[in-house]
Amino acid sequence: MYRAPLQEMTFCAEMLGQSDLAATERFSEATPETRTAILDEAARLCEGVLVPLNWTGDREGAHLENGVVRTPEGFRAGFEAIAEGGWIGATADPAHGGMGLPQCLGTMVQEILFSSCMALASNPMLTQGQIEALEVQGSEALKATLLPKLISGQWTGTMNLSEPQAGSDVGAVRTRAEDLGDGTFALHGQKIWITWGDHDLAENICHLVLARLPEAPAGTKGLSLFAVPKLWSEDGRPATPNNVRTISLERKLGLHASPTCVLEYDGARGWLVGPPQGGMAAMFVMMNNARLGVGVQGLGIAEAALQKATTYALERRQGATPDGSPTIAGFADVRRMLARMQAMTQAARALCYDCALSIDLARAAGSEAVRRAHTARAGVLTPLAKAFGTRAGIEVADLGIQVHGGIGYVEDTGAAQLWRDVRVSSIYEGTNGIQAMDLVGRKLSLDDGEAVRGLLSEVEATVDAAHEAGHPELARALAAARSKAEGVTGKLLTMDSLNDRFAGATPYLDMLAGVLGAHYLLRAGLRERARLPLARFAVHQMLPRAHADAQAAIGGAEPLYAIALGG
Repeated sequence: MYRAPLQEMTFCAEMLGQSDLAATERFSEATPETRTAILDEAARLCEGVLVPLNWTGDREGAHLENGVVRTPEGFRAGFEAIAEGGWIGATADPAHGGMGLPQCLGTMVQEILFSSCMALASNPMLTQGQIEALEVQGSEALKATLLPKLISGQWTGTMNLSEPQAGSDVGAVRTRAEDLGDGTFALHGQKIWITWGDHDLAENICHLVLARLPEAPAGTKGLSLFAVPKLWSEDGRPATPNNVRTISLERKLGLHASPTCVLEYDGARGWLVGPPQGGMAAMFVMMNNARLGVGVQGLGIAEAALQKATTYALERRQGATPDGSPTIAGFADVRRMLARMQAMTQAARALCYDCALSIDLARAAGSEAVRRAHTARAGVLTPLAKAFGTRAGIEVADLGIQVHGGIGYVEDTGAAQLWRDVRVSSIYEGTNGIQAMDLVGRKLSLDDGEAVRGLLSEVEATVDAAHEAGHPELARALAAARSKAEGVTGKLLTMDSLNDRFAGATPYLDMLAGVLGAHYLLRAGLRERARLPLARFAVHQMLPRAHADAQAAIGGAEPLYAIALGG
């Protein structure tokens, strides 16, 4: 049974300097005492209400009945508990009913929610992304209309990008919008892969939809963004259907309780968000929020899988062990798997929390230069948090099944469900390959690699601290990997062909994540001696992969295209 790891979470937050936010004007109330109270309350909600829904929701699943999506038993009560606790608007502007908490504290709450029931927790995550997009891009009138409803949970929000012919290629979107002349627009088209696109949890659903106005140019530059409610109401009259129809639900490997919808827009009315043809800029606000959120999904599942596997290993008796302990936890290979699971989970936590903290520091900055620096840092950490967080979730859940052995492959233990649910996380909200391409293509080019070099200078500080603390072997290993990462960064920036960069994008991201992960774990070990053995394991058994990734990152595209595919 999952229990929120509040001590571990708080240690990580303190190590990263989260408490410093209380010294800023914007987040002056975000004290350690406030954090403790909020996390305690979130843990009570999740352990008491959401955890029991995870297994039963997976078995029952969501169903489309007579054009209406029905969610599993107990999900409506679970959602209402989330909404009534104020968790949907945890980081939202208090002017519209939010708590105004820093993103890093909201991220900690998200971790607990996702560990408890990823399927249900995905609903408020999308609403939170829509809230942020409207706060940044919405008109004052639109914010006054929509934000109180979304923050309270009266309405929920979705993201509508993909179409049958437009997945990762967003510029191929064909959904069209027609100006009705009264401040609203009529939308026509079909959207696919819409998470929580329809349900029976809330009064209404607001869809953020990318569409094309007449005579708009082709590609992403011609896209506009619209807020389209499922039910339409004006002048105090009862809400009526708004010509948004759920055609079908996808049959999926996991997340059975989270409805993934195909939606048909047949003249549905909506409002423009941001300027005409400014759709991608507006949607990117929601997408970046969701990318960090999906990384936290991976973290949440990793923690749940780690707890489940550790409990099983400490209880399962199976043969004589080398250390004489009565359970399989005494076998070296089982301990290796559990150590890797623990190291990946803690590294993912630090990466996600650090990303959220950078976002907060940018928002609370007292000068433009400081704001730009933290924004650039968050820009680099976002694809790292999304890609490594989800990879950690998938790998840790997979190792969790292995620790369980045959019983892990049987659905009754719940170990398999964790893997099935988290597997999609490396695919949606921009595949992990797209995250890597964004890192080496856009993020490195924006500042000629300065934000990455800034992160690597922080790693260098950890190397120096390890030397001073009397751990030269750990310091040397981390220093060598850091130096390799800096050299590869420089070489990527000199490549004339963007496709050569893309060919090495995933190894480059993996290399950076590996170096940063070891850096976080070693910092933790220097701060608290009992954590040194895990740091030593990560440096000696996991960090060496960074050297192989470094070589792959600069190999260029030609070797890949030289390989014959198919028959």
